[in-house]
Amino acid sequence: MTQHRKGLVLDFGGVLTTPLLPAALAFERRAGLAEGTLLTGLYLNPEGIRLTEELERGRLTQTQWNEAAGELLGIAPDNLMGRIFADLRPETSMIAAAAAARRAGVKVGILSNSVGLTPWNLYDGHELDELYDAVVLSELHGMRKPDREIFLLVLDQLGLTAEECVFVDDTEQYLSPAAELGFTTVHAAAPARTVAAVEAALGIPLTDMDPERVTP
Repeated sequence: MTQHRKGLVLDFGGVLTTPLLPAALAFERRAGLAEGTLLTGLYLNPEGIRLTEELERGRLTQTQWNEAAGELLGIAPDNLMGRIFADLRPETSMIAAAAAARRAGVKVGILSNSVGLTPWNLYDGHELDELYDAVVLSELHGMRKPDREIFLLVLDQLGLTAEECVFVDDTEQYLSPAAELGFTTVHAAAPARTVAAVEAALGIPLTDMDPERVTP
């Protein structure tokens, strides 16, 4: 493969973690809620959408979001965000691919619409500052994807242009604004397909095919 691009920008939740929807559905089952309660109550409800966007911009704390979302859903607010996403786990194949890209000389950045850092911290244990070249968490900058400015911010931190970078996100609506800036975009779905698409876009292998190191 011939290397085509110098940068890789990754969403966090749903890209470097397991998917968000199964975690949310598992919470609904634990809480005794009808399937789809979270989707309709928070993500299709204009007030729920407003609350989450305000959280992502840092205008609400996670505790304030928990209280307001709990009221919308009619459930206890205590650590609600943490309870909803308790089943999220690291997506090891994508984390390994990001590490392989860095070893190959690609700069790797995180661009995440964050959801507050307390009482529950989505990023705990992921060593973002040590493992990535740039980390942009939306709430710390008062903006969120799909704002043009937040894409420009991560590019500035990486010292690269959009044309030099691949952008990966599990939310399709964030891909078009990135593409308009010049990013090559990859929609994160099944991890193996995502890794293959990133390999093709970067022009480098990102998986370890050494049979002595492959676990069954």
